[in-house]
Amino acid sequence: MKNTPVPHNFWQYLRSMGPGIIVALTWLGAGDLVDSAIAGGSYGYALMWAMAIALFVRFIFVSIIAKYQLCNQHNESLMSGLKRLHISLPIFIGVVALFFGHFYGSYMVKGVGESSEKLFGFGAAWIWSIFWVTIAAIIIFKGALKRIEIIFYIFLILLSSSLIGVAIWTGPDPISATKGILMFDIPETSGSFGSLLVITSLIGAVGGSIANLLYPYFIQQKGWNRPKFRKVQLYDLAFGTIILVVINMSIWTIGAELLFPKNISINNLDDLGLLLTLTIGKYGEPIFFIGVFAALYSSVIGNAVGFGFLITDTVQVIKSNHTIKSEPLNVSQSKIYRFVIIWCLFSPLIWSIPNMPSFITLTLVANASAVIVLPILCGSLWYITSSKFFIGSKYKNGALEHLTLIILFILSIWGSYQAIFVIKELLNI
Repeated sequence: MKNTPVPHNFWQYLRSMGPGIIVALTWLGAGDLVDSAIAGGSYGYALMWAMAIALFVRFIFVSIIAKYQLCNQHNESLMSGLKRLHISLPIFIGVVALFFGHFYGSYMVKGVGESSEKLFGFGAAWIWSIFWVTIAAIIIFKGALKRIEIIFYIFLILLSSSLIGVAIWTGPDPISATKGILMFDIPETSGSFGSLLVITSLIGAVGGSIANLLYPYFIQQKGWNRPKFRKVQLYDLAFGTIILVVINMSIWTIGAELLFPKNISINNLDDLGLLLTLTIGKYGEPIFFIGVFAALYSSVIGNAVGFGFLITDTVQVIKSNHTIKSEPLNVSQSKIYRFVIIWCLFSPLIWSIPNMPSFITLTLVANASAVIVLPILCGSLWYITSSKFFIGSKYKNGALEHLTLIILFILSIWGSYQAIFVIKELLNI
C-alpha cells in the first residue's frame, strides 16, 4: 500500500478508479431512490434543480474533505485534524456515526428484504434481510478493499442495465428536465409529501451527511495518502459523481413520466413496481427491483465498511496522545471494526419485523435527521481546510471552495430548522 503507483496515462487512471464508485453507490441507496421517485412523481421535473445543486455541492464538499486527507501539512488523518480543532469533535462524530450506521441500515436492510421477496417470489422479507446481511458480513469482515471494489463493479452493471434501462423505456422529456434544473421552482404541495419535505430530505440524502466522511477512508485504504494522488482522486470522485447523476436522473424520470401525469402517489416501492408492470409489461417490475436491490445492497455493504473504517480511526484518535498518520488502516483483526460491522448489519434487522414503520417513512425520517448534524460537520471542515495552521498555505480553500461551503453552511442551517418540523410532520402521517 505504501508504494501505490501514481497513474500517468488514461488506462492507468481508468484502472485506478474504485473508491469513487464505492462511495457513489454507498451514497445512492434508499435515500436517492425514494427521494427522486417521490419528487418526480409528485412534482414532475420541477424540483430537479434541488438534486442538481445537491450533487454539485456534494462533489465540491467531499473534494474538500479528501483534500485535507491528502494534502494537510501534518500528514495526519481527517479525524486527527478535527481533534486538533477540538477534542470533542471525534467523540461527537463517533457517536453520530454509530447512530446513523444503525438508522441508515434500518431502511436499507428492510428494502433489501422487500426487493428480494419481489424478485424471487417466495420467503418473507425479514428472512431475506437476515440472509443478505449474513452474506455481507462474510464478505467484508476483513475489510479487503480489492474484493469490495469488484463487488461494486457488479452492482454498477446491475444498476446500469436496470434503472437506466427502465428510465429510457419510459421515455424521458429532456426539455422539461432542462427547465426543471434551471427554473428553481418550488411548487405547491402535491401528493403525500410537501415540497419542503422533499427538498430537505434531498439535502440530507444527497447534498451532505455523515456519509460524506466515508470517502477519505476509501482513498486511504487504496493507498492514496499524499498530495501527488490529488489529481487521480479528483478524477475518481468525478467519475463516481457522474454515476450518481445518471442514476438519480433515471429514477427521477421514472417518477416524472409514470406517476406525475397520472397524479399517482406512492407509499411504498411495491406501488411503483406494480405501475411499471402495467405500463411496460410483465418484465417491468422484476427489472426495476433488480436495480432497487443493487442500489440498496451496495449501500448496506458500503455503509458498514465505511463506518467501520471511520469509527476504527476515531477510536484510535481519541485514545492516542499523538497524531494518527494518514496511512491505510489494518482492520483485518480489529475488534472495533468487527463490532461496527455487526452493529451496522444486524442491529437494523429490528425494523424488518412486521408492522414496523414503512420503508419510505424510515428513509425520509433518517435523511431529514441527517441534515440536523450537517452545520457542525460543515463548519468544522470549513475551518480546518481554510486555515494554513491546519492544511498549510498551499492547499487552503480558494474562492470557489469558500463559496460552496458558505452556500452549504447556510443551506444546512435552513435545512436543520426545517428538518425539526419535517420529522414531526412525517411521524404524524
